[in-house]
Amino acid sequence: MSLLARVAGIGVAGPGLPDWESARAALRDPAAFVRSPTAVPVPEALPPVERRRCGTNVKLALGAGFEAARRSGLPPEAFATVFASSSGDGDNCHAICETLASEDRQISPTRFHNSVHNAPSGYWSIASRSTRPSDSIGAFDASFAAGLLEALTRIAGGESPVMLIAYDSPYPEPLQAARPMTDGFAVALALLPPDATGLLLGATIANEAPTVLANEALEALRLG
Repeated sequence: MSLLARVAGIGVAGPGLPDWESARAALRDPAAFVRSPTAVPVPEALPPVERRRCGTNVKLALGAGFEAARRSGLPPEAFATVFASSSGDGDNCHAICETLASEDRQISPTRFHNSVHNAPSGYWSIASRSTRPSDSIGAFDASFAAGLLEALTRIAGGESPVMLIAYDSPYPEPLQAARPMTDGFAVALALLPPDATGLLLGATIANEAPTVLANEALEALRLG
């Protein structure tokens, strides 16, 4: 069984890959790729108060998502959204665990509402003023695949356009040792039905090993 969609726009935020132009250049000429710490985007579309409250995952997700929307030529509020993250907001999880382990176990309401898995979805709706449907998915190492399957299923069901935004960032220690990630990363795909214009993307449901990148630096990025 195959599911198809057209990619109308792509957004990226990752180590040495501040945007899709940089990522496309690295994929065309891997020898030119230079890794550097992820430049976390500033979510300018959020009101100043919300901008101060949101964490790294929200900034990565919104940065990639707004770039993909801009490249698609469609407004952000036009998209139904699927957010996919394997681990959620590690910084807030860490801070809440520290509070619960202390003598003063009063958890900050801001910490709590930023810790839930659908926080980026909520911030997206504020930033874009979108009232379209949104899902938030977590499936550990299969999170991107699960998010892509959900997004393509929505396209197949007649919903369009759909934005898939996959993102993750490292936990602080000691959780980082149990779930190591080298840096924050987000990718967004603005998807349209297969009869639209754009790059045709297909997903076939099969149990296959991941493709290994020949370039060592890009392979380390993929694994991290």
